[in-house]
Formats: sequence, C-alpha cells, structure tokens
Amino acid sequence: MKTNKHSVGIEDRTVYSHFNPANPTACVGFTEETAIQDVRKAVLSAKQAQIQWKNRSSLERGDFLQKAADILEKDKDEIAAIATKEMGKRFVEMVGEVLRGAAILRYYAQEGTRGIGEILPSHNPANTLYSLRVPVGVVAAITPWNFPVAIPVWKIAPALVYGNTVVLKPSQESSMTAKKIAEVFHLAGIPNAVLQIVYGDGDTVGNELVEHPAIAAITFTGSNSVGRKIASKSVEHNKKYQLELGGKNPVIVLEDANLNLAAKRTIEGAMKQTGQRCTGTSVAYVVNEIYHSFVEKLLDEVKQIKVGDGFNSSVGMGPIASKKQFDKVLAYIAKGVDEGAELLYGGGKLAGADYNGGYFVEPTIFGGVTKDMTIAKEEIFGPVLCIIKVQNYAEALVKANDNMYGLSASLFTTNLDQALHFIQNSEVGLVQINGETGGAEPQAPFGGMKESSSGSRKQGQAAKEFFTTYKTVTISPSAQ
Repeated sequence: MKTNKHSVGIEDRTVYSHFNPANPTACVGFTEETAIQDVRKAVLSAKQAQIQWKNRSSLERGDFLQKAADILEKDKDEIAAIATKEMGKRFVEMVGEVLRGAAILRYYAQEGTRGIGEILPSHNPANTLYSLRVPVGVVAAITPWNFPVAIPVWKIAPALVYGNTVVLKPSQESSMTAKKIAEVFHLAGIPNAVLQIVYGDGDTVGNELVEHPAIAAITFTGSNSVGRKIASKSVEHNKKYQLELGGKNPVIVLEDANLNLAAKRTIEGAMKQTGQRCTGTSVAYVVNEIYHSFVEKLLDEVKQIKVGDGFNSSVGMGPIASKKQFDKVLAYIAKGVDEGAELLYGGGKLAGADYNGGYFVEPTIFGGVTKDMTIAKEEIFGPVLCIIKVQNYAEALVKANDNMYGLSASLFTTNLDQALHFIQNSEVGLVQINGETGGAEPQAPFGGMKESSSGSRKQGQAAKEFFTTYKTVTISPSAQ
C-alpha cells in the first residue's frame, strides 16, 4: 500500500507512512491522523475566526491570495517535487499544476474587487432595498489525491475571498502535498484559524466534518459512493453541499475530422496524468469509414509514450498513484479481455530493473468494444481507452449520451452545423470541439451533469453561488 498506518504514542494515534509509487520501498514522509477531539477543536476555532475574517475587506482578503500565488510560483519546483514523490504524477505535470493553482489564486484575488449584490427598486420610494451575498460560514473541503494542488486551491480560494473559513481534509495519499499548500496560505498571512488542515480517513475524520454542527457547507471531490453518503448526511443535518464526482468522458470522431489532430488529442486526453483525472478521455466513438485509419494513428501516438519515474524528463507517463488503484486498473483491463474486447495495445504491468517494483501500467487501448461491456460503462481512472465503432454522428451522440455520467465530451469535426448541434445536445457540463476532454480555465464554470455532479459549479464567478448566500436588506426612513 502507498500509505501504511500503525498506532503510536500514548494516545494510540495513527501515523501514515507515504511511499513513492514509482518505487514503493522508498518512504518519502509521514503524516499523523488528527484525533477526533482535535478535529472538533479545529472546527470551533474556524467558527470563531470567521467572525473577524468576514468583516475584513474583501480587497484585503484578495491581497492574501495574491501573496499566496507569489509563494506558489516561487516554490513551484519544491511543491511539485513533493507531489511527484508522494503520488507519482510527472514532475513537469506537477509544475504545471502548481502554476495553475497560482492562476486560480490570482483570479479569486480579483474577485475581492467585485461587487456581490444589487440595488433593487422598492414599491415605497422612501425605502432603500438591496441584496448582498454573505459567506456561508465554516466550509469543510474534502479533496482527492489526483490533483493534490489544484483541487484544494480551487476550493479554498473562493471560500476565503468570499469571507468563509475553511477546514481542509485531503486524501491520505496526498497529505504531504496538502500540508505544504496550507503552509503557503499561512506564509501569505492568512491566520491559522482561518484555514486549518486535518488528516485521516473519510469514515472517521471526514464523517466528523460532515456531521459537525458548526460546519455550514461541504465541498467534496471524489467517488460517487462517498459523494452519495455526504449528500445524504448533509440533507439530514441541513447543510449546503457541493459534489464533484466521476466521469466516463467520450470523444466522437467524424469522417471529416482532422484525424492527426483527433488522434493526438484523444491520446493526450486518455493518458495524461496516467489517466487519473475525472475529465480524462475514456471512450472514443469513431465512424465506420475512418475506423481503421484512426486506430492506426492512435497506435502511432500511443507508441511514443515512455512510461517511468515522473522525475525522468524523457518519460511521458508516470505510475499509478497507489497499489489499490494499480490493482483496480489491472482488474478492469482483465475484465475487458474476458468480455471479448480486442486488446490493441498495452494491457500489462511493467516490471524489471527500470521500474523498481513501482505501480506502472502500460498505456492501454481496446478496440471492438461494445456499449454493454464493463470497460465501456464504468469509470476506470487509469490509462485505458475504449474504441467503439458507429455508423454516423447520430448513433454516436445517442450512445455518448447513454451514460450515467455527464462531465465532459468532445467532438472532432470540421462541420460547423454538427459542432453546434453537439454543443446543444451533448448531455455534459463541459464541451470541447476539436480538443481533448480535459482542461478548464479558472474563469470558467467547472462541473458536470447527471451522476458527475450535485449540480453546482466550481471556478469562475459561479463559485459564489456555493460559497455565499443571499441577504436581503430594507432600510426605511426613521421618521415617516
């Protein structure tokens, strides 16, 4: 396992040992699980701090985020190295993610200058009627391991600039990186009580946050099964909740597409971050007449990917982040073979002197996939691409929409009419035309439909819908 735990000390606390997934015998650090009484103290401290924090100018709160962005940029290599050691993502990808975190901070720093209310007309002309948005209170941010910098930042930044305080519970697999991110905010001058971090598993520490009466809102990114539990408990305790869940993201490749571009972007979408992202490309629907030529181009692209340690600059794909995820991906590949899919490329685990017993899987492509196969329906969260042959765009759209998820989808075409039709009729929250399914800019709303989301959106100005609530004010003259 990537994180081992054992009990130590007179309080019998749990310590997590973190191992490099590229070399699982190399311990890279430790984090200690937060005791439940300390979780409760953190929440109450955040509640007390929120009174003062919300009364600071939003411009001042934005200035703190600007300072945090400066520190992220300055320390990008150090932070990226911690994450690469901890969860395996390529160093160059992690540097890019850290810089993305800085961009998110700069965006929300500017949100501190934006008005978040409006003057309204009143039937009584002597009255002043207006609405304003106010912070919800203490926010619990529960984050996954696959984007250990960007996801915590895109939850923390809007929460803070809109006047909330935050208790962050990162995944165990990325706790060391999360600790460093919290330190960045504190170095920027944000008080410790305003942003606190707790460590532990979801069943204990996470559950305590969800059920604690002083937590006003929970923002969660992770699995659908855990998300449903959080939603149920949030409703039970009358809390606001925001869920970013799974995806099974399709691309459609039409006969008029630029096939070289489509192949390149499809492989990028499927194999970036070792396929461990909710917006990763999972299924390609390809029209019959170009199927074979497109598959050839996909194979040409995927063969160029070298797998290895994320610190090796010549490597194009790093390891799977943990033993648990490694076994899960291999099980899905075996399931695909058992159900009759054609293994066109990859499919195996990589071993030998170059791999140090790490969790390395070959980039994998299946052809001859049908919609009823497990690999075509379930989120794999690894470097596995399924190809399904279709007769035309209409069939592809129907099959792409026949999906429990609705996060992201892409269409490759030069036909403007079909592109516009796809934008209107694809049942996803993120649409790409001639681009890979992944990718999001800080100023744009991010989120999905159906089982991919609870409906709210992250990033952009849409974030204030979750992190604030309305207050309506009427001021009447004191003398009538």
